Amino acid sequence: MTSDDIAGIVAERRRAFKSGLTKPLAWRRAQLTGIRRMLTERSSDFEAALASDLHRSPTETQLADINVVLTEVAHALSRLKRWTAPKRIATPMVVQPARASIIREPLGVVLVISPWNYPVQLLLGPVVAALAAGNAVVMKPSELAPATSAVIARLVPEFLDARAVAVVEGAVPETTALLEQRFDHILYTGGARVGRIVAEAAAKHLTPITLELGGKSPVFVDDSVDLTAAAKRIAWGKFLNAGQTCVAPDYLMATADVARKLVPLIAGAVRELYGSDPQASADYGRIVSPGRFAALDALLASGEVASGGQTDAADKYIAPTVLTGVADDAPIMQEEIFGPILPVIEVSGHEDAVRRIAAGEKPLALYVFSNRDDVRKAFLRGTSSGAVGFNVVAVQQTIIGLPFGGVGESGMGRYRGEAGFTTFSNEKAVLSKPLAPESLALIFPPYGARTDKLARGLVRTLS
Repeated sequence: MTSDDIAGIVAERRRAFKSGLTKPLAWRRAQLTGIRRMLTERSSDFEAALASDLHRSPTETQLADINVVLTEVAHALSRLKRWTAPKRIATPMVVQPARASIIREPLGVVLVISPWNYPVQLLLGPVVAALAAGNAVVMKPSELAPATSAVIARLVPEFLDARAVAVVEGAVPETTALLEQRFDHILYTGGARVGRIVAEAAAKHLTPITLELGGKSPVFVDDSVDLTAAAKRIAWGKFLNAGQTCVAPDYLMATADVARKLVPLIAGAVRELYGSDPQASADYGRIVSPGRFAALDALLASGEVASGGQTDAADKYIAPTVLTGVADDAPIMQEEIFGPILPVIEVSGHEDAVRRIAAGEKPLALYVFSNRDDVRKAFLRGTSSGAVGFNVVAVQQTIIGLPFGGVGESGMGRYRGEAGFTTFSNEKAVLSKPLAPESLALIFPPYGARTDKLARGLVRTLS
């Protein structure tokens, strides 16, 4: 696809938006219903594509990709009328009589660039929000999940209005050509390096952006919890999709005593989840590409293998692995792992963990396994992250009412539920005031003592 082709695709969606096609609630509902039909009637197509791309089991595809989007659709459909209704705002005495309100209007043409690890959820989830808000949409699925990208490109024109919704397949050249176009909002999910490229391109058009960038999400465990139960939840969240999850626990922090007890329990949880040979399990995924496999394989030397460690380059398989004896300056601690390797960092206590986390980049998620109120409060007050989970990992991703997004290096902006609708809307302030009676006479020149007195007390009056 040439740059001219892509420019034409964007121009066609802009014409559709300017025509008013996307604004009626009936059109928006029809698109959301179309997504629901596509995912339910053709779910087997998506299951087969994800099995091809990521060795994903059909059940995991339903749980982690399809059902999340279907929940997003249902949430939006049930609330769309309320979200689009004008929101009344109280007016201060000094400007009454008057009526103030906020109207959410669509932005225009939205670009959604998605990653390969959850190629349905992380593409169609934002698209649900953008369509609910009344925008035209251009989707760019990841070329690293080619089977899923092909299914999306084939099915979207069948179930959605092709006049306003388009899919652009391809790799770096196509993405570059898209970023040369003017959009009204861009949502990108992926790594920080490409996120900076997206931000730079968007800045040329003053286009607002939402960046979901991941990062090193820590998990802290103390001795106040059931360590066996904690180990199973941590193992599930870490090794789901072979560790290729942006909100997966990236590394584990615990005291030496807790770590000594917890590490073998995590190994036991892996056996419970995937059997004694995870490579033979239909429920355990594979690394997305040979290049990513090689990078992760090299990280295994960052510590001592406490469990797992087996690899198979031909199968792009890396076993669920726990590393101990990992130093702060080890290669595995320098960037997001995005794979099935869990380093264990020993700390002196929760204060030490809080201090270390606060000293680094702000993570997308932070997980704390503790039943102590003072420990939980210490993490809430002493750290900053996109989300916090107490005694649970990754599940916050499935709560549609919770805004999803990062902070600092882990991203900017939010979507999911009403937060997504707001992200893809312009909140227009509207004030209506009759010409009589003239309540503003006191603030018109020429100014006198009475106006001066009013001005000096205006803040109190307005509040």
